[in-house]
Amino acid sequence: MPVAIVTGASRGLGRAVALDLAGEGWDLVIDGRTHGPLDEVGVAIAEIGGSVEAVVGDVAKAAHRAALVGAAEKLGSLDLLVNNASSLGPSPLPRLEQLALEALRDVYEVNVIAPLALVQLALPLLQRSGGIVVAVSSDAAVEAYEGWGGYGSSKAALDQLHQVLGVEEPRLRVYVFDPGDMRTDMHQAAFPGEDISDRPTPESVVPALRALLASDLPSGRYRSSEVVA
Repeated sequence: MPVAIVTGASRGLGRAVALDLAGEGWDLVIDGRTHGPLDEVGVAIAEIGGSVEAVVGDVAKAAHRAALVGAAEKLGSLDLLVNNASSLGPSPLPRLEQLALEALRDVYEVNVIAPLALVQLALPLLQRSGGIVVAVSSDAAVEAYEGWGGYGSSKAALDQLHQVLGVEEPRLRVYVFDPGDMRTDMHQAAFPGEDISDRPTPESVVPALRALLASDLPSGRYRSSEVVA
Protein backbone atom coordinates (compact mmCIF):
# COMPACT_ATOMS: atom_id res chain seq x y z
CA MET A 1 0.00 0.00 0.00
CA PRO A 2 1.18 3.57 -0.64
CA VAL A 3 2.17 5.52 2.49
CA ALA A 4 1.47 9.18 3.28
CA ILE A 5 2.43 11.53 6.09
CA VAL A 6 -0.25 14.17 6.69
CA THR A 7 0.56 16.81 9.28
CA GLY A 8 -2.15 18.72 11.10
CA ALA A 9 -4.57 15.83 10.52
CA SER A 10 -6.67 16.17 13.66
CA ARG A 11 -9.07 18.67 12.11
CA GLY A 12 -9.85 20.74 9.03
CA LEU A 13 -8.30 19.97 5.66
CA GLY A 14 -5.69 17.61 7.12
CA ARG A 15 -8.41 15.44 8.65
CA ALA A 16 -10.42 15.43 5.43
CA VAL A 17 -7.38 14.48 3.34
CA ALA A 18 -6.33 11.70 5.72
CA LEU A 19 -9.79 10.11 5.75
CA ASP A 20 -10.06 10.34 1.97
CA LEU A 21 -6.66 8.72 1.43
CA ALA A 22 -7.57 5.95 3.88
CA GLY A 23 -10.70 5.26 1.85
CA GLU A 24 -8.48 4.73 -1.19
CA GLY A 25 -6.29 2.21 0.59
CA TRP A 26 -3.39 4.36 1.72
CA ASP A 27 -1.45 3.65 4.90
CA LEU A 28 -1.12 6.80 6.95
CA VAL A 29 1.10 8.58 9.44
CA ILE A 30 -0.84 11.49 10.92
CA ASP A 31 -0.09 14.06 13.58
CA GLY A 32 -1.76 16.69 15.73
CA ARG A 33 -1.06 18.57 18.93
CA THR A 34 -3.56 16.83 21.22
CA HIS A 35 -4.69 13.26 21.81
CA GLY A 36 -8.47 13.63 21.68
CA PRO A 37 -9.08 14.93 18.15
CA LEU A 38 -6.15 13.00 16.66
CA ASP A 39 -7.23 9.75 18.30
CA GLU A 40 -10.71 10.21 16.84
CA VAL A 41 -9.25 10.49 13.34
CA GLY A 42 -7.10 7.42 13.97
CA VAL A 43 -10.16 5.42 15.03
CA ALA A 44 -12.08 6.58 11.95
CA ILE A 45 -9.21 5.50 9.67
CA ALA A 46 -8.99 2.13 11.39
CA GLU A 47 -12.74 1.64 10.88
CA ILE A 48 -12.25 2.32 7.17
CA GLY A 49 -9.69 -0.46 7.23
CA GLY A 50 -6.49 1.48 6.75
CA SER A 51 -3.25 1.19 8.66
CA VAL A 52 -2.55 4.32 10.69
CA GLU A 53 0.15 5.64 13.00
CA ALA A 54 -1.19 8.61 14.97
CA VAL A 55 1.71 10.59 16.48
CA VAL A 56 0.81 13.33 18.94
CA GLY A 57 3.20 16.27 19.09
CA ASP A 58 4.35 19.62 17.77
CA VAL A 59 5.71 19.62 14.21
CA ALA A 60 8.08 22.42 15.25
CA LYS A 61 9.96 19.95 17.49
CA ALA A 62 12.79 17.94 15.92
CA ALA A 63 12.05 14.76 17.91
CA HIS A 64 8.44 14.79 16.73
CA ARG A 65 9.45 15.16 13.09
CA ALA A 66 11.87 12.26 13.48
CA ALA A 67 9.04 10.16 14.93
CA LEU A 68 6.84 10.89 11.91
CA VAL A 69 9.48 9.82 9.40
CA GLY A 70 10.41 6.83 11.56
CA ALA A 71 6.78 5.69 11.50
CA ALA A 72 6.74 5.90 7.70
CA GLU A 73 9.94 3.86 7.54
CA LYS A 74 8.27 1.15 9.63
CA LEU A 75 5.39 1.08 7.14
CA GLY A 76 7.93 0.45 4.39
CA SER A 77 7.97 3.56 2.22
CA LEU A 78 6.85 7.15 1.81
CA ASP A 79 4.94 8.12 -1.31
CA LEU A 80 3.32 11.37 -0.22
CA LEU A 81 4.16 14.11 2.29
CA VAL A 82 1.44 16.68 2.97
CA ASN A 83 2.82 19.68 4.84
CA ASN A 84 -0.53 20.88 6.15
CA ALA A 85 0.09 21.78 9.83
CA SER A 86 -0.02 25.53 10.24
CA SER A 87 -0.18 28.35 12.76
CA LEU A 88 -2.29 31.46 12.24
CA GLY A 89 -0.54 33.48 14.92
CA PRO A 90 -2.27 36.05 17.15
CA SER A 91 -6.05 36.41 16.94
CA PRO A 92 -7.52 38.88 16.19
CA LEU A 93 -5.01 39.40 13.40
CA PRO A 94 -2.81 42.43 14.19
CA ARG A 95 -1.51 45.07 11.81
CA LEU A 96 2.23 44.83 11.19
CA GLU A 97 2.93 47.79 13.47
CA GLN A 98 1.45 45.77 16.35
CA LEU A 99 2.72 42.30 15.41
CA ALA A 100 4.86 40.92 18.25
CA LEU A 101 8.14 39.65 16.83
CA GLU A 102 8.14 36.62 19.11
CA ALA A 103 4.72 35.66 17.77
CA LEU A 104 6.03 36.05 14.23
CA ARG A 105 8.99 33.78 15.04
CA ASP A 106 6.57 31.14 16.33
CA VAL A 107 4.51 31.33 13.12
CA TYR A 108 7.65 30.93 11.00
CA GLU A 109 8.81 27.97 13.08
CA VAL A 110 5.59 26.10 12.34
CA ASN A 111 4.81 27.33 8.83
CA VAL A 112 8.29 27.57 7.28
CA ILE A 113 11.08 25.93 9.29
CA ALA A 114 9.19 22.79 10.34
CA PRO A 115 7.96 21.87 6.83
CA LEU A 116 11.46 22.25 5.38
CA ALA A 117 12.97 20.24 8.22
CA LEU A 118 10.42 17.48 7.64
CA VAL A 119 11.18 17.48 3.91
CA GLN A 120 14.89 17.15 4.67
CA LEU A 121 14.27 14.11 6.88
CA ALA A 122 11.80 12.50 4.50
CA LEU A 123 13.71 13.18 1.27
CA PRO A 124 15.59 9.85 1.07
CA LEU A 125 12.29 7.94 1.32
CA LEU A 126 10.58 10.23 -1.17
CA GLN A 127 13.47 9.97 -3.63
CA ARG A 128 13.31 6.19 -3.40
CA SER A 129 9.61 6.13 -4.26
CA GLY A 130 9.61 9.04 -6.71
CA GLY A 131 6.99 10.53 -4.43
CA ILE A 132 4.95 13.70 -4.08
CA VAL A 133 5.27 16.63 -1.67
CA VAL A 134 2.32 18.96 -1.08
CA ALA A 135 2.56 22.27 0.77
CA VAL A 136 -0.86 23.60 1.77
CA SER A 137 -0.74 27.34 1.13
CA SER A 138 -3.15 30.26 1.15
CA ASP A 139 -4.19 33.16 -1.03
CA ALA A 140 -2.67 35.31 1.73
CA ALA A 141 0.71 34.22 0.34
CA VAL A 142 0.11 36.15 -2.88
CA GLU A 143 -2.46 38.80 -1.92
CA ALA A 144 -2.05 41.70 0.52
CA TYR A 145 -4.75 41.68 3.20
CA GLU A 146 -4.71 43.94 6.22
CA GLY A 147 -3.73 41.98 9.32
CA TRP A 148 -2.40 39.00 7.38
CA GLY A 149 1.24 40.12 7.15
CA GLY A 150 2.63 37.52 9.54
CA TYR A 151 0.70 34.48 8.34
CA GLY A 152 0.75 35.57 4.69
CA SER A 153 4.49 36.17 4.59
CA SER A 154 5.11 32.76 6.19
CA LYS A 155 3.00 31.10 3.50
CA ALA A 156 4.85 33.03 0.80
CA ALA A 157 8.11 31.66 2.21
CA LEU A 158 6.61 28.16 2.33
CA ASP A 159 5.57 28.50 -1.31
CA GLN A 160 9.03 29.55 -2.43
CA LEU A 161 10.80 26.79 -0.53
CA HIS A 162 8.63 24.13 -2.14
CA GLN A 163 8.85 25.63 -5.61
CA VAL A 164 12.65 25.60 -5.35
CA LEU A 165 12.44 22.02 -4.08
CA GLY A 166 10.54 21.13 -7.25
CA VAL A 167 13.40 22.51 -9.35
CA GLU A 168 16.09 20.81 -7.27
CA GLU A 169 14.29 17.44 -7.17
CA PRO A 170 12.98 16.84 -10.71
CA ARG A 171 12.17 13.18 -9.94
CA LEU A 172 9.61 14.31 -7.38
CA ARG A 173 6.38 16.17 -7.93
CA VAL A 174 6.21 19.12 -5.55
CA TYR A 175 2.91 20.96 -5.39
CA VAL A 176 1.96 24.14 -3.59
CA PHE A 177 -1.80 23.77 -3.13
CA ASP A 178 -4.02 26.77 -2.35
CA PRO A 179 -7.39 25.45 -1.17
CA GLY A 180 -9.06 28.84 -0.87
CA ASP A 181 -11.29 29.90 2.04
CA MET A 182 -12.67 27.04 4.09
CA ARG A 183 -14.94 26.60 7.10
CA THR A 184 -12.22 25.65 9.59
CA ASP A 185 -11.25 26.47 13.17
CA MET A 186 -8.26 28.45 11.88
CA HIS A 187 -10.39 30.53 9.54
CA GLN A 188 -12.82 31.20 12.37
CA ALA A 189 -9.93 32.37 14.56
CA ALA A 190 -8.98 34.83 11.84
CA PHE A 191 -12.50 36.29 11.99
CA PRO A 192 -13.53 36.02 15.66
CA GLY A 193 -17.22 36.50 16.23
CA GLU A 194 -18.10 36.44 12.54
CA ASP A 195 -20.31 33.89 10.81
CA ILE A 196 -18.19 31.89 8.35
CA SER A 197 -20.81 29.23 7.65
CA ASP A 198 -20.93 30.31 4.00
CA ARG A 199 -17.36 29.09 3.43
CA PRO A 200 -16.85 25.71 1.74
CA THR A 201 -16.11 22.72 3.95
CA PRO A 202 -12.62 21.18 3.84
CA GLU A 203 -14.16 17.99 2.44
CA SER A 204 -15.36 19.91 -0.62
CA VAL A 205 -11.76 20.82 -1.49
CA VAL A 206 -10.33 17.31 -1.25
CA PRO A 207 -11.43 16.19 -4.76
CA ALA A 208 -9.33 18.97 -6.30
CA LEU A 209 -6.28 17.89 -4.31
CA ARG A 210 -6.85 14.24 -5.20
CA ALA A 211 -7.14 15.21 -8.88
CA LEU A 212 -3.83 17.05 -8.60
CA LEU A 213 -2.17 14.01 -7.03
CA ALA A 214 -3.52 11.77 -9.78
CA SER A 215 -2.49 14.14 -12.57
CA ASP A 216 0.73 14.42 -14.53
CA LEU A 217 0.92 18.17 -13.90
CA PRO A 218 4.45 19.45 -13.31
CA SER A 219 5.65 20.75 -9.97
CA GLY A 220 4.25 24.19 -9.22
CA ARG A 221 1.60 26.26 -7.47
CA TYR A 222 -2.07 25.42 -8.04
CA ARG A 223 -5.31 26.85 -6.71
CA SER A 224 -8.05 24.33 -6.03
CA SER A 225 -10.26 26.14 -8.56
CA GLU A 226 -7.64 25.53 -11.27
CA VAL A 227 -7.67 21.75 -10.87
CA VAL A 228 -10.43 19.81 -12.61
CA ALA A 229 -11.73 17.22 -10.14
